[in-house]
Amino acid sequence: MPQYNPPLRDMQFVIHELFHTTDELKSIPRHADVDADTINQVLEEGGKFAAEVTFPLNRIGDEQGCTLDPATHEVTTPKGFKEAYAKYVEGGWPALSCDPEYGGQGLPFVLNQCLYEMLNSANQAWTMYPGLSHGAYEALHAHGTGEQKKLFLPKLVSGEWTGTMCLTEPHCGTDLGLLRTKAEPQADGTYRITGNKIFISAGEHDMAENIVHLVLARLPDAPQGSKGISLFLVPKFLVQPDGSLGARNGVYCGGLEHKMGIHGNATAQLVLDGAVGTLVGEPNKGLPAMFVMMNAARLGVGNQSLGLTEVAYQNALAYAKERIQMRALSGPKAKDKPADPIIVHPDVRKMLLTAKAYAEGGRALAIYCTLLLDKELYHPDEKVRQEAAEMVALLTPIVKAFLTDNGHIATNACLQVFGGHGFIEEWGMSQFVRDNRINMIYEGTNTVQSLDLLGRKVLANNGATLKKFGKLVAQLVEEEGVNEKMAEFINPVAYLGDQMTKFTTEIGFKAFQNPEEVGGAAVDYLRVLGHLVFGYFWARMAQVALREIDAGNTDPFYRAKLQTARFYFARLFPETAALMRTARSGVANLLDTDEALA
Repeated sequence: MPQYNPPLRDMQFVIHELFHTTDELKSIPRHADVDADTINQVLEEGGKFAAEVTFPLNRIGDEQGCTLDPATHEVTTPKGFKEAYAKYVEGGWPALSCDPEYGGQGLPFVLNQCLYEMLNSANQAWTMYPGLSHGAYEALHAHGTGEQKKLFLPKLVSGEWTGTMCLTEPHCGTDLGLLRTKAEPQADGTYRITGNKIFISAGEHDMAENIVHLVLARLPDAPQGSKGISLFLVPKFLVQPDGSLGARNGVYCGGLEHKMGIHGNATAQLVLDGAVGTLVGEPNKGLPAMFVMMNAARLGVGNQSLGLTEVAYQNALAYAKERIQMRALSGPKAKDKPADPIIVHPDVRKMLLTAKAYAEGGRALAIYCTLLLDKELYHPDEKVRQEAAEMVALLTPIVKAFLTDNGHIATNACLQVFGGHGFIEEWGMSQFVRDNRINMIYEGTNTVQSLDLLGRKVLANNGATLKKFGKLVAQLVEEEGVNEKMAEFINPVAYLGDQMTKFTTEIGFKAFQNPEEVGGAAVDYLRVLGHLVFGYFWARMAQVALREIDAGNTDPFYRAKLQTARFYFARLFPETAALMRTARSGVANLLDTDEALA
């Protein structure tokens, strides 16, 4: 049976020793009093909830899935999901990082990040129900009217109601400019929304008394394309001025998708039949408002794969220590047994260390981004807020695409550790692989993230934000460049940092001549930059570990951190050379292929 232990020690290392989070938060008035004890206590309790309440439901959710009653259009979630959500609400977890004005606890995003990593490890399908509510909360908090905030935010913050984002339609996925859902204005200031949405995660369920749908639709006089999209708030049950629930709204579940994974989450086909909605933000400006939710979701999706990478690694490691098969090539290691544990074999260790390196590198990046989010939203210095926002924008597609691609690599590697048993459902490994696979697709496929990174976040501003990250790399190189003990960690980062400028300039010049070159290079480019970002954080983690060891700290945690860093730079980081070569090969070998693809 699968197992899960919250990685509290590594979270505390990243939060306290790598980023000195409490010192960073002192510059933000609303978080200035948050201390290490508070952070640790929240993480410990969150870990208990994930491990003891939601993790036992993971296989149940996968086996049972959700059930739609065609007559009532109501959806029943798997056994135990509703009760677990009630405990989640009772514990105040939905309010953790929300605005105190609406009932939130106002704690830093870093705590919410770590909580959700653990919840995703424990049960991604269940976690998506409250996770989507956070996105709806953020969008309404940023763009909602005073009345919308008053009526809906307290209920979203408390968890009494959940939220969704309704973008995709049967004929359009990423290309939202093609959507057809219509919004007809009414005399009372509301709108009647009519259309069909598909792939709506948590779109219908029995876990909360109301569901707040944020729906993209077109006004009658809207321009064509993405410039003619507006955002509407469409609740499952209409809400009275006093906050009580009224009549059932004209939005219902017409079907549930039969999916490869995340069976416990209700991925709904929603029918809007003259549903009553209210406008969020300005007419025809729906995408900027929805992007608040989409960007939060992209960070959240990366976190989903981070969680799955961690839990898959933990299970593969435990199995590799117990499973005996063959002998080590250098001779027996477990002489009292008929064969050696498979963990003695180099390639098994390679698979385990791949997952471990990607989990710990991803954790550092994800926590760093949440610290940036706290600065972006709440730092008193406008310049600091702007610089944090720029860096988050640069890193968001990397979090989404690099972490989910790594999750695919890691979960498959961990399944492989189990051999034939990995292919058997009872061990739980195939579920981690299947659940992770959607993360590479939704909230913009990883190719879309790559195009966004290279086209919008790098080339569009001539690499200005990329250069700012490059300064962080250069600062670390200058600080540790003469330290022989750090050479194996610093030299690869320094080399790639220097290469990145030339690489970006070359791709940009080709794209100036032929825009299709961006499409040919973008996926490889994102992975190269992802490794530069990971390399920077892994070098910093090695720096901290070396200093502790040099100071006489005998905690094996630091030796483990160094060994993992050494593996990452020797075995994973070098793929950047091949990726730069393929990116530089040009787009002709992809587009001049009409006969090959006839």
